Amino acid sequence: MLVRKLEGKAPVHALPAGSIDSQMHMYLPGFPAQPGGPGLPPGALPTPDDYRRLMNWLGIDRVVVTQGNAHQHDNGSLLACLKAMGDVARGVAVIGGDTSDAEMQRLSDAGIVGARIMDLPGGARTLVDIEAVDVRTAQFGWCIAVQFDGSTLLEHESRLSRLKSRWILDHHGKFFSGITPDDPKVDAVKRLIDGGNCWFKFAGCYESSLTGGPDYSDIAAVSRLIAEYAPERIVWGTNWPHNAMQRTEDYPDDAALLDTVMSWFPSDAARHRALVDNPQDLFQFPAFNG
Repeated sequence: MLVRKLEGKAPVHALPAGSIDSQMHMYLPGFPAQPGGPGLPPGALPTPDDYRRLMNWLGIDRVVVTQGNAHQHDNGSLLACLKAMGDVARGVAVIGGDTSDAEMQRLSDAGIVGARIMDLPGGARTLVDIEAVDVRTAQFGWCIAVQFDGSTLLEHESRLSRLKSRWILDHHGKFFSGITPDDPKVDAVKRLIDGGNCWFKFAGCYESSLTGGPDYSDIAAVSRLIAEYAPERIVWGTNWPHNAMQRTEDYPDDAALLDTVMSWFPSDAARHRALVDNPQDLFQFPAFNG
């Protein structure tokens, strides 16, 4: 059975006060997987209590919980987890163009501030839905977390540039076919950021790196470039509980992974923006008062 490491040696990079993990999933018993999804994560269910142990280990103060693919369009588990976490948490749910005003308001009142587009196997809402979802999120002041195979970014750049809501290009762009700093897709990322409503998320580098760990040098090179280009548009997440990992021996050490990713920022000031200021604004947290 997969065993997740939840404590250990503190990371070298001490996170600034108010740090926000903007990409992770958590679960509670009593919410079964829904048809169309990948099933619940392997091993013991990763619960809010487990995540609090990770927060203590890494020095995380606040969190954005993203709807897991296992639950598809049923946001019940997400809402229960937000309630369990309290004021330190916000959520990214699954909605559609037909989600009613009453339901949007109910979700907003529960701490939902964003919608998820996941155009990969198991995703509940894909790029086909993005314009309709954008209408609803724009009306309620939410953002959109957009995840797809970034190798096709040039095909989608025009429609992404027309989104009205603030949106996040997830998981380092997830360039499955590989990426280098001189790739035209990097220029496309810069253009989208320059459009005024696009953010770039550092999370899950191991999912699309072709060079692999511990340095993930291909993802690192592009991430350093984007962090230097637009430090005001970077957010970061642990990607806990690393749902793609099926075996204990493959499971990352979260402190070591954090230190690797933190080294890609050009300065302490840039790290503070990505971990505190940027996600605080994007995910509608109040100013951190400790």
